[in-house]
Formats: sequence, structure tokens, C-alpha cells
Amino acid sequence: MMRAIFVQVKCEMGQAYRVAREAADRIPEMSELFSTSGQYDLLGKFYLDGDQDIGQFVTEKIQTLPGVKDTYTLITFNAFGGVAG
Repeated sequence: MMRAIFVQVKCEMGQAYRVAREAADRIPEMSELFSTSGQYDLLGKFYLDGDQDIGQFVTEKIQTLPGVKDTYTLITFNAFGGVAG
């Protein structure tokens, strides 16, 4: 069973679009990636296998992308409703 996690990414100055392109090219578990305002530059939605280690995924796949300065991970439990139109 797949589970969703959300990861906020803070990038080095001027690197958000580069990080987004790298993530799209390198991370097949990525479902969506949004640019955001505020403390973090990007918000990614990732689907992981139920037995996949979340910490290892974040540290090895996301934090190692060139230009990533910091991450904040949100673990989900349940999904409610459908996709908004």
C-alpha cells in the first residue's frame, strides 16, 4: 500500500527552479511539486511504499539534491475526499 508524504524544501538563494527540475528528473516517487511563498520554497508530494523508510528517502533522495538547504517532512495518515475540480 502506498502512502503520501509531503516535504517542504528550503533552497539556496536563486536555486528553487533548479532544485525543482532536478527533483522531477531524479525522484520517481514525486507526484507533484509546487513553488510556495513563505519560509520554504517548494512543497513536494511523494508516494512511498508502505515499508519504505521515510527518513532514509528524505535524506538520500531529497536532501542530496544540489541547492537544497533544509527540509521539513509531514507524514500523512488518512486521505479524505477526492480531487478538487
